[in-house]
Amino acid sequence: MANKKIIAVTGATGAQGGGLVRAILDDPSKEFAVRAITRKPDSDKARALAKLGVEVVAGDLDDVNSLKRALAGAHGAFLVTNFWEHLSTEKEIAQARNLAQAAKEAGVRHAIWSTLEDSRTFVSLDDPRMPTLHGKWKVPHLDGKGQSDQFFKDAGVPTTFLRTSFYWDNLIFFGMGPKKGPDGRLALTLPMGDRKLPGIAAEDIGRCALGVFKRGGEFIGKYVGIAGEHPTGAQMAATLSRALGRDIVYNAVSFDAYRSFGFPGAEDLGNMFQIKHDFNKEYCGSRDLNLSRSLNPKLQTFEQWVAANKDRIPLG
Repeated sequence: MANKKIIAVTGATGAQGGGLVRAILDDPSKEFAVRAITRKPDSDKARALAKLGVEVVAGDLDDVNSLKRALAGAHGAFLVTNFWEHLSTEKEIAQARNLAQAAKEAGVRHAIWSTLEDSRTFVSLDDPRMPTLHGKWKVPHLDGKGQSDQFFKDAGVPTTFLRTSFYWDNLIFFGMGPKKGPDGRLALTLPMGDRKLPGIAAEDIGRCALGVFKRGGEFIGKYVGIAGEHPTGAQMAATLSRALGRDIVYNAVSFDAYRSFGFPGAEDLGNMFQIKHDFNKEYCGSRDLNLSRSLNPKLQTFEQWVAANKDRIPLG
């Protein structure tokens, strides 16, 4: 490890961070060593990483001093927060502030901050097209990340701002897979009309992040949007039908209908899909497929991802 540049990874047992850990381990060049930062270094997932030769250290996003210790001596850092763990934009912003401060004080040479657009740059709080949530957000899980970009800029941390896309893994883990409707038919329900929905395999986020690190300082100070493909809802339903051998229809519900579904975060996600629908050209345009593939030659299309994961997608 002494001869390799250390990449410290937050969320190392999660989707994005875990994907980067595996990408570094699988990289034939062995240019980097990986340090996994986790709140629970004694967890089964952390122990499994340690068995693979990963340096596992304790670090808590709510404790800036623990992050400073965890980042000490690292060349690079992949920094990600998880809004869905607590559903608090304020908490996510506080964690981002801690990450920026710790990265600055640890002297990290290249940070990748996993961020998203602040939706309020598209739709102001007083815009009636969609409800304002909690008095200050349009899409809480986007807005907190986008607002937090400034922490890294103000601190002078050499940062690449990585904008990800809709995880296709949401069809497995987030309850977004096809479900039976009142007519008994399986339906993929999304409020995207005929617009495109940039998406990506969670595993590919980590591989793209490794590609950014391998390009040195080329993307420092820049926004990099990534996606595996830009399919429409109808195209996604057709792909699922072919792969699963079932008739799956696309149920293009309204934004209001989606917001009314009642699960935790339904209003947030309904607003998110409306942003992606109403500003589709801008949203797709900022997620270049050719750039994504140049960073990650193994980048999967939706069809390839479904073929590899069809047995894991629950059919409700």
